[in-house]
Amino acid sequence: MWNTKYIDSAVVELIAFKMAYSPNAVANHLLSASRGFDHLFADDIPSAEKVFASENDPFHLVGSGYLCFLEASLGLDSSKMGEAARLLSLAEAGSRTALKAAAKSKSRFASTAFPPGLEYEIANADTVVLLGVTHALSESYMGYLQCLYSMNSAYGKFSKLYKTVFPNGLDSHSTPLTPLFPFSATSSAGSSAITSSAFITTKPNKPTRPPVRQGSSFFSLAGRWGSGSASSSASSLSLSVEAENPEEIQNLKSLIIAGTAFGFGLFNLIFSLLPKKIQSVAGLFGFAHDRRLALQALAVSAEYAAEGEVHGVLSGLVLMTYHGTVLLLSGYQADEARIIREYEGVVRSIETRYPTGALWILNRAKIYRMTCDPESAIRVITSGLEERQSDAEGEHSKGCKQGDSLLLFELAWIRLSQRHYMESAAAFLKLTELTGWSHGTYYFIAAGCHISLALSDNVLPYEKENHLNKAQGLLDAIPSLLDKRKIGGKELPTEVLIKKKLAFYKKKQKRLGGDEAKFVECIRISPAEEMGIFWNTHNLISPSLAKAHIKEWSDLSPPLGIDSPYMADPISSTTPDLDTPDELALRFLLLGIAHRSIGCVGIRIKGNSPPSTGPASSSSSCIDSPGSEPESIIESASSTLFDELTPYTDNASACLRASRELLSAAHALQSSIKVSTWIGGLAMFELAVLDLKEVEVEENNGKGPLADSGQRWKTALESARIKLDAAMNLSPHSIDLSSQLDIRVSMLRDEIDMKAEMIGLTA
Repeated sequence: MWNTKYIDSAVVELIAFKMAYSPNAVANHLLSASRGFDHLFADDIPSAEKVFASENDPFHLVGSGYLCFLEASLGLDSSKMGEAARLLSLAEAGSRTALKAAAKSKSRFASTAFPPGLEYEIANADTVVLLGVTHALSESYMGYLQCLYSMNSAYGKFSKLYKTVFPNGLDSHSTPLTPLFPFSATSSAGSSAITSSAFITTKPNKPTRPPVRQGSSFFSLAGRWGSGSASSSASSLSLSVEAENPEEIQNLKSLIIAGTAFGFGLFNLIFSLLPKKIQSVAGLFGFAHDRRLALQALAVSAEYAAEGEVHGVLSGLVLMTYHGTVLLLSGYQADEARIIREYEGVVRSIETRYPTGALWILNRAKIYRMTCDPESAIRVITSGLEERQSDAEGEHSKGCKQGDSLLLFELAWIRLSQRHYMESAAAFLKLTELTGWSHGTYYFIAAGCHISLALSDNVLPYEKENHLNKAQGLLDAIPSLLDKRKIGGKELPTEVLIKKKLAFYKKKQKRLGGDEAKFVECIRISPAEEMGIFWNTHNLISPSLAKAHIKEWSDLSPPLGIDSPYMADPISSTTPDLDTPDELALRFLLLGIAHRSIGCVGIRIKGNSPPSTGPASSSSSCIDSPGSEPESIIESASSTLFDELTPYTDNASACLRASRELLSAAHALQSSIKVSTWIGGLAMFELAVLDLKEVEVEENNGKGPLADSGQRWKTALESARIKLDAAMNLSPHSIDLSSQLDIRVSMLRDEIDMKAEMIGLTA
């Protein structure tokens, strides 16, 4: 339980209304709270708690709310959601009353360029939007509606802040990230349009402070902050108020720029990622969103991360999460290399300041994983976990536990993708000791890992029996775990799916005349691999692993009736392994994804060819590490991977053809599926990805754009859009995990639009 005795709402109200507004006091409180955030981002949770508990001002209250929010969201701990909401509500009340006190300040502040207490308004808006995110983390439509209610309150706040701080938009603020082409984005904020026509690009490895044209920012106006521009050094500013310390000035300036950009960007990004059904409700409130502008605002804020500004670090975290999610779940990226460079640039800018922080270790590993180097990802995580063990029993054990759960969660999925089933099962079970998130889900996946081992060809009979017994024990424990969770909250979408799958297995075992208590005996497709579909674990696996999967799934009876270089007809049997449309469709879907993975081998060879022996390009990384030459993860792929991929190129076209037939077959069974009704929509999504990948492969094989490239892309983009529409029609909110598919579809639509704009196909 959090030490929150000092946070009493009545005391907060009294202190906030009585205190006189003082920029000097504000700066001191901000500096103290910033030290708490430094501890937080370095995983020193006890020290962060002590700092945040030391004062009752809004910044320290917000710190306590942030701390619990991060523990709840990043630790996947649903039990902390209520506490996070409570603390954020107190922070919101404290910042709101402090803002009122600032508004009542003496008349000598009345003629300033902007109202006194703008920093409190930013803090207040922060808490409101984070309350909304807390609701959305439930992954339920009710949670999304509660999120919408919070966002309704935040909408006006962020629109007002944005127009005050960035009256001419974000174009004058450079970022260390270099986009592929100029942005042309328009988003409504209040009654006026907010536009952004382009990033101002800089040399990738040398970030600069955003320059602001004279007259384009409130910092250039006479009044509270003097007459200097935002790009001026703090020492050159002449202030008309109490805060005359250069560090205080810079801290407050950074808070206002980075805080406004963070809030505005996060607000727009959240709205753009909500399921379309919820967005349609949001439209009734007059909300509009622009994902590109949101990402640009977050990038502006993230530039302040290297100096430890709280909003800058949080913006970096949001960008890392978004980039990692796009790379993992969208299936296709219009310019994957650019996303990875930007992703890497954000990671580098923050990990230099917080080298031991779990979040930055995690994202470093994710970049390796997304660039088809899982072994390096495993190495980064395992070495990070080992280094953190020294604090495991010490005063920082709380921070280590939360950080370890993040690293272990990623490691478990990577191990699963690499068919390291024993290690993956152990990691998922270990997570039940570190986090309160769905233990039933972890047990289900761990059981699936043991089923995969039992179904493999290279196990002895007694080993197979041991694995099946272990899996059965884990599956038997799940119902009580799910019931226990219901006492404190609602069922998660994954838990709803798991309950249906358990009933499905029991029904099949009974139908086959077996002992229902040993229903694990009837399972022929591992639940771990099925769950892996939702985390897209099969998309980036090596051809050799895809080939191993194809062999196992195609060996199951009945025969598939589809030709493939890597599939063989199963041994005939009077009792087929798969005897329901659900199972047949699931096998078609998995095989379709695995074949597409091999079919795209040419693209991966291009992206993972042996490193050049010449000097590194200046674009090889986004940000220099102090005292060392830039070393980009993108260019670190080994020649071993290159050698492994090459032999599969001859069968790539055949695999893509087989992939289309297999995915189409999965979709064709939709009307007959009884339980796994999510398959049809996801099959259409994967077919949309295939449409785009096929053209990408053709261009790669031709070493450049095709003669009819424009028409080929136009046809593919139109076909993909039609399939995404069909996918959504097959996935109403009653379908399991439909909200996740909704997000994936939204991300892929963005990539399709970006590709169309890149090649000049937009209207």
